[in-house]
Amino acid sequence: MANGFQKITQSLKLVARYGLIVMNDGLICLPIKRRLVMFESFNGKDVNDNPAAIYRALVAADPRYRETAYFSVKPREYAALKRKYPEIQLIKRFTPKWVWLMARAQYWVLNSRLPNWWRSNRHTRTIQTWHGTPLKKLGADIEHVAIPGTSTADYHQQFVTASSRWDYLIAPNQYSRDIFKRAFGYRGHFLTIGYPRNDVLYTDDQPDKVAALRQRLLGKVTGPVVTYAPTWRDDMAVRPGVYRFDLPFDLGEFFKHVPAGTHLIIRPHYLVKDAVDIRGYEDRVTVLADTDIAELYLITDLLITDYSSVMFDFANLKRPQLFFAYDLEHYRDQLRGFYFDYQKEIPGPLVTTANAFYEQLDGWRDQGSFPAYQAQQDAFYQKFCDWEDGTASQKVASLIISGKDEL
Repeated sequence: MANGFQKITQSLKLVARYGLIVMNDGLICLPIKRRLVMFESFNGKDVNDNPAAIYRALVAADPRYRETAYFSVKPREYAALKRKYPEIQLIKRFTPKWVWLMARAQYWVLNSRLPNWWRSNRHTRTIQTWHGTPLKKLGADIEHVAIPGTSTADYHQQFVTASSRWDYLIAPNQYSRDIFKRAFGYRGHFLTIGYPRNDVLYTDDQPDKVAALRQRLLGKVTGPVVTYAPTWRDDMAVRPGVYRFDLPFDLGEFFKHVPAGTHLIIRPHYLVKDAVDIRGYEDRVTVLADTDIAELYLITDLLITDYSSVMFDFANLKRPQLFFAYDLEHYRDQLRGFYFDYQKEIPGPLVTTANAFYEQLDGWRDQGSFPAYQAQQDAFYQKFCDWEDGTASQKVASLIISGKDEL
């Protein structure tokens, strides 16, 4: 019975999709509408990341765009996002009005791929921001794709087809530009400007702004702020929809090795945020899974992570990082899929045991940094943050307003 209902639902979805495609194919023949800009982040899951930074720069530069720019969001996220961002025009993805707006837009600003079966008006310009400096292999660089029903060759071709439709692709650094060109088969125009979402790390890294932000997010905190932001691990699932979160260090022991008044932020994946146990430490530990991560970077004095790409964005602040890779041996096979030599290039100490972790915390407590790793930190900044200067959002906004083909 359930299987039959599932088949009917799938069939209805397919019919609806073809109906929207037919509608789109007619509408994309119409002229584009000046100043109509469609933004989308992570396929409509939120209003954040590079597209949100560009949107804010755009409406600040020309307020008329408040009436003509839209954020495309998933229907199930619409109500919550409307409450959170009442000042932004939201539109539900794959609805008739969305099709009409997408077909007439002057620009699309995206940070991930739209389905290859969705076509744009030939006068619409697509700005692909992507969503991070690549740590793991991407697109055509993946040698063996293990996705049911998809061959490796087909998977590679999907990326090449998608990228052929991008008029602009933002690169945060030369390292990423080289990878994007190869992994996406990209032959279009690169915007070599850094990431718009990181602008705030340059414009708001001021004592008064950081203090106000710290007060708003944490209340009264007298000492430094340490953020623990581990990567997502596939083995966190206990059963479908239920997840566990294992803190690899003891909270009581942690606070013995950091300065008095230290506050710990735990930034878990949103799926495990309810599984984090901080009982007994509620006054000194805060779990923040949904806060804009750039705000967490700004108030953080020490970042603790493992294999997460947060290392790249946080490096813009030139603050210390500590890498607690407690499952390094287990994870090593995945490390072979990384683009750079993790163990050699990370911008801070690498530890795999709790005792070594506490020892490094002692060093940070006494010196405020990791002096022995300063050269690595400088090299990391040079490689991954050299193009960042806090103006990327404004540059893209200027491109959109001017309607020109070059920055």
